[in-house]
Amino acid sequence: MLMHLKVPTLSNRPSDIKTVEIRVEIGQTLESVTREFAGEAPYTIILGRVNGVDRSLTYRLRRSDREGIIELLDLRTHSAALTYQRSLCLIYLKAVCDTYEEMGIVGASAAIENSLDKGFFTKPILRPNIEGTLDEPDDEVVEKISRKMREIINSDEKIVPESLSREEGMEFWEKFGYMEKVELLDSVYSVDFPYQIFTIGDYGNYFFGPMVPSTGYIERFELRKYRDGILLRFPYSTAPNTLPPFNDDFRVYEAFGREKKWLELLKAPFLSDMNKIVSEGKAKDLVLLSEALHEKKIAEIANEIVQKKKRIVLLAGPSSSGKTTTAKRLCVQLRVNGMDPLYMGTDDYFVERSETPIDENGDYDFENLNALDINLFNNNMNDLLAGKEVDLPEFDFIEGTKIFGKRITKISDDQLIVIEGIHALNGKLTEQIPEEEKYRIYISPLTQLNIDTHNRISSTDGRMLRRMVRDYKFRGRNAATTIDEWPNVRAGEDKNIFPFNGEADVLFNSTLPYELMVLKKYAVPLLEAIRPGEKQYSEAIRLLEFLKFVRVIDEEKFVPNNSILREFIGGSVFVE
Repeated sequence: MLMHLKVPTLSNRPSDIKTVEIRVEIGQTLESVTREFAGEAPYTIILGRVNGVDRSLTYRLRRSDREGIIELLDLRTHSAALTYQRSLCLIYLKAVCDTYEEMGIVGASAAIENSLDKGFFTKPILRPNIEGTLDEPDDEVVEKISRKMREIINSDEKIVPESLSREEGMEFWEKFGYMEKVELLDSVYSVDFPYQIFTIGDYGNYFFGPMVPSTGYIERFELRKYRDGILLRFPYSTAPNTLPPFNDDFRVYEAFGREKKWLELLKAPFLSDMNKIVSEGKAKDLVLLSEALHEKKIAEIANEIVQKKKRIVLLAGPSSSGKTTTAKRLCVQLRVNGMDPLYMGTDDYFVERSETPIDENGDYDFENLNALDINLFNNNMNDLLAGKEVDLPEFDFIEGTKIFGKRITKISDDQLIVIEGIHALNGKLTEQIPEEEKYRIYISPLTQLNIDTHNRISSTDGRMLRRMVRDYKFRGRNAATTIDEWPNVRAGEDKNIFPFNGEADVLFNSTLPYELMVLKKYAVPLLEAIRPGEKQYSEAIRLLEFLKFVRVIDEEKFVPNNSILREFIGGSVFVE
């Protein structure tokens, strides 16, 4: 049967992707199709997409696929990158099990806890049905696990999918003591939908999404001893053939640790626990406790700013972090401390449109630091700190020019300025302002709540769902547009925000443990509106499959009007 095949090129731009017409057989695997064209692709093909649906390379073509489109995907595509990461985690977990058995310890596994430094932070642990604890891994143990992983990869062992019924899946995990997996299957998973585990040799585990056909597809990884665990690192989508340089994100590590302790206090370290709280009618307490913790953290930050007598507070974070709400709640807490803060953003300091930098595609690059009038910004801030009257600009985005004379401002000696902007943590933005005046806050929603011991919930997915709901409710954009724009959003964050989070005096984790359960009812209809044939369909299906595991909190009235979540779902006292 005839099909159209899309082969990625070095640029990976849609306009440059090569399309050819090929003849395939019913029952032919995508892997065999890939072999014919592997030499034309610049990077290893990890995944296929058939008529808009992501498929493992072991997928066999069906009659219903005829005259459709096959896309070959490498690590530069989000879906393929996730497939690589899942497959690497499976190899890692088998290697941990095998390595500790060779050391005379039976029943070892590892918890995949959270993302960290372009990788995952993990901890070797004993299975729940094994008594005792494991010692913290040292460099020698990490090296042994790494060598075992390389052996598994070099042997190119098959990764075999195996379908189980829901009852068989529950029996499988109960045997090993992973009750969070049992409870999730019992409460959420469809009776009619097969539960799929993946095996390498005698080791099997469940992962949320496709895998590579065999271990030899995983070419690059690094294991690194880190704090009390192990970092499992992998190539990033912008550079598939190299491992990113190591950067010690110790503030992010500490923030995840604090969130983990908080979830343990809530008795809800896993999604099944959170679902149980909701099903038992305890959502109100969950919401109020989570919001109280946020308020406590913001109050502590305000106290520290006042105690240290800082006058310039700089706040930055990635998209959909809740920066506006957090900044305004901080202003409220500063007023509680007797301060009268001036709140402002940096958008009014754009250079004239004719002076705006141009990106590689010939478009205006508004996220470039040089798109801001840095000298004017610094002069204005220093004059305000000196007690002078300042004519603050107001930027006209339609005309592309600054307007003066509308905001003549002066502050007293004991006032401070709260500034929010994507470059707020970049020292070049405020290089002319005395360092002793500055206090930097990095804000990001870091999701520690996981599906189970081995499957994490992506903080990035949480942010995209926040943005998707807000885009629809307040910006007239559909979910397809949000998904389309997300890679460019992430690229901007990698360039302008993430490299500077280590400069912050404090990290505020803006995640709310319950937020997915509120966002779900808004996000699902938006994702379901994306139909087969649309290029965003595969991502919509991935998110919908994940959201099946999440129960809904219907009683939205519990969410206070100063909550960060209100910035996205509406009803915020701070955001018009």
